[in-house]
Amino acid sequence: MEKPAVKLIECPRDAMQGIMPFIPTDLKVKYLDTLLNVGFDTIDIGSFVSPKAIPQLADTAEVLARIDRSRSRSKLLVIVANERGAEQAVLQESVTYLGYPFSISETFQQRNTNTGIEGSWHRTAQIAELTQKAGKEMVVYISMAFGNPYGDPWNADIALQWTDRLVRELGVRIIALSDTVGVARPEDISSMFNALIPTLPEVEFGAHLHCTPDNWPVKTRAAWEAGCRRFDGAIKGYGGCPMAEDELVGNLQMELFVRDLEERGVRTGLDRQLLDRSVALAGTTFPA
Repeated sequence: MEKPAVKLIECPRDAMQGIMPFIPTDLKVKYLDTLLNVGFDTIDIGSFVSPKAIPQLADTAEVLARIDRSRSRSKLLVIVANERGAEQAVLQESVTYLGYPFSISETFQQRNTNTGIEGSWHRTAQIAELTQKAGKEMVVYISMAFGNPYGDPWNADIALQWTDRLVRELGVRIIALSDTVGVARPEDISSMFNALIPTLPEVEFGAHLHCTPDNWPVKTRAAWEAGCRRFDGAIKGYGGCPMAEDELVGNLQMELFVRDLEERGVRTGLDRQLLDRSVALAGTTFPA
């Protein structure tokens, strides 16, 4: 079977995390079982964070115990925000990746993980150590990579400073640049990936873009043309970051992006029939 030309990471965790009321665990498992067979490289499936912070994902351990992975080739990723969460996550045999949001915005880092950038760095180092000892891999999200609403400084040099340290000091090999509040312009995306990808060729850089229905094509094209071949998204564009602002900016709408890729002749490796089934099931899984 020919290898896909792009890595697609479907993110039901990001789609669900800011939604209320609580989606019943049975419904989550039914939806995730369908996603697991579509052919995504990775499923960002849940998180091990405080239930007070993200009540929607308090059942992640139960979900992981109940899903059917027998016919799935997708790897599983969970998000953690501190060492306690990482200690829980590494015990999950089915989990390959631990994701951690490392922000280059001091304000957002405080809001998202209750510590500043320096504190987050020490936390990242501890999580990386736990992850490596458990034989798992860390994915670091550079959140607010393309700007922030707080007036904190950001640019490619700042992103490069931290990504270089993540790679050289902690051995991180997968880094996703995150447009956390959807403010990235195509030229920002181009310049950031064009600066980082050639400088750190050993790193797999990804794009976690929050988009609107009218700007996802220009954002994804900018990342693609700059060499990015790893993209996060969520069916129907659900979700966003509840720690960022009151209004959620949706995720890249996965089914539209997949269609765009395939129309351009890019191999995705997905089962389109099962993808369509997942899209239909999302309509009954998520509150209207």
